[in-house]
Amino acid sequence: MKKLFFVLLIGLLTLTLAACGSSDESNKGDSKDAEGNKELVVGASAVPHAEVLEQAKPLLKEKGIDLKIEVFTDYILPNVALHEKELDANYFQTPGYLDLQLEENPDFDFVSVGEIHKEPIGIYSKKYSSLKELPDGAKIIMSNSFSDHGRILPIFEKEGVIKLKEGVGDQARVEDIIENPKNLDFSTLIEAKLLATSFENGEGDAVVINTNYALEGGVNIAEDGIAFEGDDVVPANLVVVNKGDEDREEIKALVEVLKSDEIQKFIEEKYAGAVTTVK
Repeated sequence: MKKLFFVLLIGLLTLTLAACGSSDESNKGDSKDAEGNKELVVGASAVPHAEVLEQAKPLLKEKGIDLKIEVFTDYILPNVALHEKELDANYFQTPGYLDLQLEENPDFDFVSVGEIHKEPIGIYSKKYSSLKELPDGAKIIMSNSFSDHGRILPIFEKEGVIKLKEGVGDQARVEDIIENPKNLDFSTLIEAKLLATSFENGEGDAVVINTNYALEGGVNIAEDGIAFEGDDVVPANLVVVNKGDEDREEIKALVEVLKSDEIQKFIEEKYAGAVTTVK
């Protein structure tokens, strides 16, 4: 009798463990809501990404997909959450940042599935109306993400206030500056999400702000922006997924909707040039 009880107990434990294992391995995209719609969880920056996704919700609902949006305030956690499969996709990063993340995190296995919009990085000042007006030794505050520097420094070069080593392009770093007649100080680097606050507090002579954080922080882009990336060089913001998920129907539907005329029109009208569509 004891032997029979022991065998039954072992069998019960085995079934319990097997059930737990199958739950852990389930794909988020396979879950359904109460209406039978497939759930799709996408991580995004608050502005403009989450706002764009909100507009996409009803269009995806028509396709039987219930979109859940997870809003992040930094650039690190959305990729961590994607890697841990807490998200089905994220929508916030550029190709340069994605490449840097893949290089720094060999366990990340991500791919881009679509270019959705562009956000020109801007240089803002409460004291000066152009980069050429900056005084000798002017303090420039910019992102501590080096993937941004290859976008930022060419703006200063385009405006004629610095010169970079030939050929560095979007890989430019501060150490690649070979001429700096105004002795501009590029040593103050802070988290990108703090740049708008730094600007509004009157810190520095000029602050370089990523457009999503400028919008989120209420910066007056039209009035306070003194120089911007040219639209011809601005990288696109991507929808990114774990490799192997790019052919999932829900992911294809997400990209299709985000690139639709309805969503592209919303972007153009809502952000009035601060955010541009990918042609």
